[in-house]
Amino acid sequence: MAVFSLSTQLPRLLQSSPSLIPVLKLFLLPVGGGIPAGVLLARAQGLTWPVIGGLYLVSDLVLALAFEPILRFLAALGGSVPFLARLTIALKGVTARSVSHFGGTGAGPLTLVMIAFGVDPMTGRATALAAGHGFIAGWAFALAGDMLYFAVIALATLRLNSYFRDPNSTMLVVLGMMFVVPLLVRSFRSVILTRQRC
Repeated sequence: MAVFSLSTQLPRLLQSSPSLIPVLKLFLLPVGGGIPAGVLLARAQGLTWPVIGGLYLVSDLVLALAFEPILRFLAALGGSVPFLARLTIALKGVTARSVSHFGGTGAGPLTLVMIAFGVDPMTGRATALAAGHGFIAGWAFALAGDMLYFAVIALATLRLNSYFRDPNSTMLVVLGMMFVVPLLVRSFRSVILTRQRC
């Protein structure tokens, strides 16, 4: 296994910059299917792990810059528009229930990272804002959780692709797992909680 060397990778990276754009576009997709497709495309084009991870981080930073103004605008309107005020109260209740699943009543850093990992970075950032964290800290927690999620999905994609050797089948299996595994975990947890109460 080759060690990542910036001096050898930088010229190669600059030569392959046209191949970076399609991978970045896949990572910018707002649904989870962009990760397996982007990882498989990046590996087919010979991109290294640090480059792939860096592209995903860039896509997260673009998301942060696009989502933060919308979040701040909705938070400012929340008190003056009756519908948004009711929505804010409902979201605070849902967030409180979600936070209690991850780590009790407080929304500490690990809880915020796990919310971003388990749901998505926008929800992680919204929860961090509700917990009083500013732009930098809130997005740091959200991006840390999303990068962990990326690592899990990317490794699962590459591992499954070594068995299937068909990118389309691999992506379908990974997408199915992305939807089915959380449902199985929730039902398993509810069974365990029900047994504990009895």
